[in-house]
Amino acid sequence: MNMTPESYSAMARRFSPKSNSRINITTAFVTGGSICVIGQMILSALESHGLSHSSAALWTSVILIALSSLLTGPGIYGKLAKHAGAGTLVPITGFSNAVSSAAIEARSEGFILGVGTKIFTIAGPVILYGCAASVLYGIIYYLLIV
Repeated sequence: MNMTPESYSAMARRFSPKSNSRINITTAFVTGGSICVIGQMILSALESHGLSHSSAALWTSVILIALSSLLTGPGIYGKLAKHAGAGTLVPITGFSNAVSSAAIEARSEGFILGVGTKIFTIAGPVILYGCAASVLYGIIYYLLIV
């Protein structure tokens, strides 16, 4: 069967599920906003118990990462992501979910060759490009400011 790009595009449009962008965007916004509100509530609670803003912010990140990982294990975060879409990709919780999911999927292969290897499938590129971007931004800052 020889298929042209135009006929393939037409077939893909015909068989692809239709999505309602307004509902998807609204759901993602509300879900992501809710995660951020939970983070703000944790931050405010920690500050009201006497922690400095920087310490409270650190502990808020740790708590959000832990909650996301704990909810990934039994599949709760995945169910939330299925219905909420991109709203669950709020950076810190989405990254935690991605790393935890990779570790959970690879646990049958053992801790070293399974979990230890697969966990960096997600984390590796993020660390690499994060470090590369910080070097690039540092060079730009140095050239423009100094």
